[in-house]
Amino acid sequence: MPAFICSTCGTQYPPSKTPPAQCPVCEDERQHILPEGQSWTTLERLRISHHNGFRQYEPGLIGIGTTPRFAIGQRALLVCTAQGNILWDCISLIDDATVTLINGLGGLRAIAISHPHFYTTLVDWSRAFGDVPVHLHADDAKWVRQPDPCIKFWQGERFELLGGVTLVRGGGHFPGGAMLHWAAGADGKGVVCSADIAIVNLDRKSFAFMRSIPNHIPLSEKGVRAIGAALMPLAFDRVYSHHFERVMHAGAKQILANPIARAVLIEATLNFENEHCIQLADLVVTMKPAGFRLAALYDQCQWETTGQLEFFNALFVRR
Repeated sequence: MPAFICSTCGTQYPPSKTPPAQCPVCEDERQHILPEGQSWTTLERLRISHHNGFRQYEPGLIGIGTTPRFAIGQRALLVCTAQGNILWDCISLIDDATVTLINGLGGLRAIAISHPHFYTTLVDWSRAFGDVPVHLHADDAKWVRQPDPCIKFWQGERFELLGGVTLVRGGGHFPGGAMLHWAAGADGKGVVCSADIAIVNLDRKSFAFMRSIPNHIPLSEKGVRAIGAALMPLAFDRVYSHHFERVMHAGAKQILANPIARAVLIEATLNFENEHCIQLADLVVTMKPAGFRLAALYDQCQWETTGQLEFFNALFVRR
């Protein structure tokens, strides 16, 4: 029997004679169902219509993504170390060429996945490399669609996969959302693989924090602060998020502070009914981005007429 894969999110379900009646991952507010309705495919079909492409970002780090784009369109990362190779995040398509390439580089010691949107065909990936363990955070266990002994749940805030390769829980749009820290990356300055928990924007000068990317739902202040708290103790200079082009090559830790400040500020201004309204002035002074000075505080009416970006620009001017 085929193991059907949701065409919208890429999640694989247990083998069955007919496709599942629904995809709970897509029905959640963080995803979506296409106007034409739910559709399904299988690995066998994907292997005919799609193939994987590869990009070496730096020594020891290779991106793996599917062409043409499928489902969410993320790419996986192969982290190669002297102690063994780690696959960070999964994509739905696994084919012979991908297995051959990874085996030629030493195979896999383990797989780790950031959050449920990228669980995809994790069981097939594990099987292809000798039933290697797949590490998921326990806080997201209920989202596993295809339970299997290869899945190993970790708990808490950090989990060391190998020496110098650590999983860090940041939360984000799922409570167990994890990021990977590779200490030896970026010529020893450190790399964070952030998936779409801390998204590198296309200007490569800022980050975005979203509860739902397709539905444009921003992450809460509490969520943004949690990601910052998880990342800032780490030593890193470079960040790879979830798409091939979303890479911040240098200065990422310093840049991270400014978008966190902006996201927290905007979240505070959106909540005029709660205590943030009272504390807004103190928050602005405390969180103002480096290189800017406070210009003015707008009231609620001015916020509603100017909008989010204009409001933020009105608060600060360059020194």
